Amino acid sequence: MKAPPKDKRNQIILVALGCVAISSGIWQGMIVSQKKGVAKVAQRIAEQQQKNDNSDRLVKATESMRRDLDSARKKLQRAESEMASGDMYSWVVQTLNKFREGYKVDIPQFSREVPCPVGVFATFPYRAVLFNIRGTAYFHDLGQFVADFENRFPHLRVQNLELEPAGSSAANNTTNDPEKLAFRMEIVALVSPNVH
Repeated sequence: MKAPPKDKRNQIILVALGCVAISSGIWQGMIVSQKKGVAKVAQRIAEQQQKNDNSDRLVKATESMRRDLDSARKKLQRAESEMASGDMYSWVVQTLNKFREGYKVDIPQFSREVPCPVGVFATFPYRAVLFNIRGTAYFHDLGQFVADFENRFPHLRVQNLELEPAGSSAANNTTNDPEKLAFRMEIVALVSPNVH
């Protein structure tokens, strides 16, 4: 076989190079850009699928959220039913006398209610009133009473508790027991929002 003439050989090489260049151009211009487009579409599909999954999860959780909301409303209604209402003085006397039945704490003096700031949040839906309480008890009995009282009534708070020996207190000079203490404390009570 005879080698093709130089002109023919150059033409064949140019045609081959042209075919490679055209193929490369087609590859870069059409196929690579199509692959990038397909990748972008696949990414959008994945993002939309994630949004759909989140929406489905929220829809499925709706019933659970509704039950939780109903449970929270019932709990709030129970708590509000125990809050101070009506005649505040009668309410505090009845509440404390009923609660202290199992404790060795004597509370003979209750003051009238005094409106006070709640001081929790700027837009708190409850008002608060303050009562001054005086009485006598042994230290351990009083500590147990105060702890149980605040745990039983989360909408009441004991503050400014002052203790002194009962024999030295002019207001509570009814006992000569040196172990007994006279106490003064303030009770802050949230008022039921249904009372105006």
